[in-house]
Amino acid sequence: MKKRTVNNFLKALLGIFIIAVGYFGMGYLSSLKEEAPKRDTPKRVKAVDTRTITNGAVATTLDVQGRLQAYNKIALFSEVGGAVEETGRPLKPGTYIPRGHVILRIDDDEARLNLQAQKANLLNSIAQIMPDLKIDYGESFGAWERYLDSFNVDAPLPALPEAVNQREKLFIAGRNLYSQYYNIKGLEERLSKYVLYAPFSGVLTQVMIDRGAVVRAGQQLGELMATGYFELVATVPLSDLSYLQTGGKVQLHSEDIDGEWTGEIRRISNQIDAGSQTVQVYIGVSGEELREGMYLRGAAAARTMENVVEIDRSLLLDEREVYVVRDDTLLQRQPVTVRKFNRRTAIVDGLADGTELVTGTVPGAFDGMRVKIQDRNPEDAVETAAKEAPVTRTSLK
Repeated sequence: MKKRTVNNFLKALLGIFIIAVGYFGMGYLSSLKEEAPKRDTPKRVKAVDTRTITNGAVATTLDVQGRLQAYNKIALFSEVGGAVEETGRPLKPGTYIPRGHVILRIDDDEARLNLQAQKANLLNSIAQIMPDLKIDYGESFGAWERYLDSFNVDAPLPALPEAVNQREKLFIAGRNLYSQYYNIKGLEERLSKYVLYAPFSGVLTQVMIDRGAVVRAGQQLGELMATGYFELVATVPLSDLSYLQTGGKVQLHSEDIDGEWTGEIRRISNQIDAGSQTVQVYIGVSGEELREGMYLRGAAAARTMENVVEIDRSLLLDEREVYVVRDDTLLQRQPVTVRKFNRRTAIVDGLADGTELVTGTVPGAFDGMRVKIQDRNPEDAVETAAKEAPVTRTSLK
């Protein structure tokens, strides 16, 4: 039993010895192998496109759009009643009526006869006082005699002769001549309303009656719209309203027909739409090709900003920073102040002249990243110079 224990112990000791010899032998052989030389991996520096900043004046414009509406458009009403007569022009929508020409005529025979009857009564009243005038007011008799001689019931009633003194005036008033005179003048004025004249040149856009129809006083007859001059009603955000002023020019165009038109800001509303926070701006424009209801777009001349630069809107980081290159090697975030957002660009300040603004996308960009400025070819230099002219014009959204 004792001999077996000794044998087991010797076997274990021999195993440990063999393992130790193998371990140290492997280490020795590994130390004899030459270590492979390490190859230095060069760091890649990304090339970026830049633009050299030159601050200056930027003349801005404001994008406007809206529909045209006629500057002059009136509803036509009848102040008298009667049957509509022929005028020589069709009483239909689209009929052109020159200024001062007849739009429609209403039968006035009854009103005209009534007027002539009242004039005949006045003539009779004057004839009755002529003997008294000759005796008591001889100095005025000649004037009244001439008035009677020129009296015509078919012509407009002339003014009565002036009274020489207060006695004569009271005498004439006592014979009710003044009341008859003014009644007749009222009937003459009413008779003139049986013919409706065009106050301006235009076309009939609505016609609610036809020839031969009987109309009543106060009835709407149609609508007359002036042609050639219109107003574009544009809605402008309240934040952009300070850029516009009355009298400013606006270049307008249509997406449906060829042509451009120059308008002028005529009025700016004082009322603000509570829902959209916009203000209506009225732009006057004229042109033979224009029609009411046309949709036009344009750019209104706005104010000029000084000591700013216009950049692509996509270059902004959180709308308050941009990437610039410092010392031609390091990428750095530069805070800027956005003076105005446009549709595709932004007007900013805070970039010193000569700053290299990164104009392209830099994958994995971070503050302090090593970069190099991409070489510009001559065509790029010309394009950059054109963009950095001292005064540029941009469009505001």
